[in-house]
Parts: sequence; C-alpha cells; structure tokens
Amino acid sequence: MVSSPVDLLREHLPVEQESVVLSGDVKTGLVLVDVVNGFCTVGAGNLAPRQPDKQIQEMVDESVRVARVFCEKNWPVFAFLDSHHPDVPEHPYPPHCIIGTDEAKLVPALEWLENEPNATLKPKDCIDGFLGSMEKDGSNVFVDWVRSNQIQVILVVGICTDICILDFVCSTMSARNRGLLAPLEGVIVYSRACATFDIPVDVAKEDKDLTAHPQDLMHHVGLYIAKGRGAKVASEVSFGA
Repeated sequence: MVSSPVDLLREHLPVEQESVVLSGDVKTGLVLVDVVNGFCTVGAGNLAPRQPDKQIQEMVDESVRVARVFCEKNWPVFAFLDSHHPDVPEHPYPPHCIIGTDEAKLVPALEWLENEPNATLKPKDCIDGFLGSMEKDGSNVFVDWVRSNQIQVILVVGICTDICILDFVCSTMSARNRGLLAPLEGVIVYSRACATFDIPVDVAKEDKDLTAHPQDLMHHVGLYIAKGRGAKVASEVSFGA
C-alpha cells in the first residue's frame, strides 16, 4: 500500500502533541488569529472557502468553545482581525478583508466577543499579528496586553496554521527569548482549533495563477515549525478547577 504524502510527512516529521489542562494557577490568555468571515465563512471573499470545509468548521467550533470558557472565567482574550486598506495590497494575496466590510468582522459565532469586557480586539494589516500590533508611537498593543494582564502562557487558535498563526508564534517566541514579553513563558498552539485553506495539487495544475496548498499537509507543516520554534502543540484543551 502506497502511503499518502501527508502520512509520509507525519512519519518522517512527527509532531508530538499533548492534552493540556488549563487552570487558574497559571495566568493564561487566549489569542484568536483572524477568525473572520473573509477566511472562514463560505463565499465571503477572495480567500474564503468556496464550499463547507471540515477543518475550518472544527477550528471555528473549538475557538468558540474555548473563548466562551475564557470569558466565563474572566480570563483575558485577544483577537486579531485581518483588516486591510483597499489601496494597500498584501502581496501575493488578492484583495481580502477590506476595512469596513463583513470580511473583516468576526464570524457570526464569535460576534458576541465584541461586547466582552475582558476581550481586546485588534485589527491588523499584515500577516504577522505581532508586527501588526505596532503603533505609530512605537508601542505594541499585544505586548501591552501581555504585560498589563501579567500573562504567563498564551493559547493560540485560528487561521491559517502555516501563515498568520505561524508568523505570530515565531515572532512571539523570539520576543519572549529576548526578554520583551515578561512574564510570558509559554505558547501553546491548539491544533484542533487551527486550520488552513485548501488548494489541491490537481486544481493548481489547471490554473497558472494558483499555487498548490494541500490543506492537511500544510496544517501539519505549520504545527511542525511552530513546535520547532519552541511552542507546545496541544491536541486537546480542557479546563481544571
């Protein structure tokens, strides 16, 4: 039996995942990355899924579940919202998540976060949310959130595993290593609450403007690199007393 490319990747580049139990003993913050219509809602825009997508739907469902628990416990939540000016393209991607459109808004299942007092929503105009948190005065909204809430661990969920999430995790780990994010110690990427988009190889071969991006393979690659940068990868997240 011939193994699929994804199975071969998992065999040769395994990602050790673990079950994580979060409790109030360690100050934990939730970071949602781009769980917006433009990436998650069918037909919502150039980078939205064209049809219902199981991986993306599970990501949304799990993101909603953990966000509700965080808010019930009054734990800090930070949500990045991809949001672009129409005259400032983000190469190599087509126009997406334009400021003021529904694409740049949280998915319907998370709209309630807009009214949560413990939630900070940050529009960003670049792939890397850490860089997208920079303000003109040199401050950083994400860094300030970590410091003001004395966060020791962040749980990261959202889309895309191998793009926005990965870039954010890499920058965050580097900033932590440089002592710029005290008291932050750990970054957990929750794999079931992360997703990426799907452009199968056979589809890309039929369109010269497309680059193949097989979903399961690239999701795994994103998790593998994030772990290699020092993040913990969790397959299950539950909450203790």
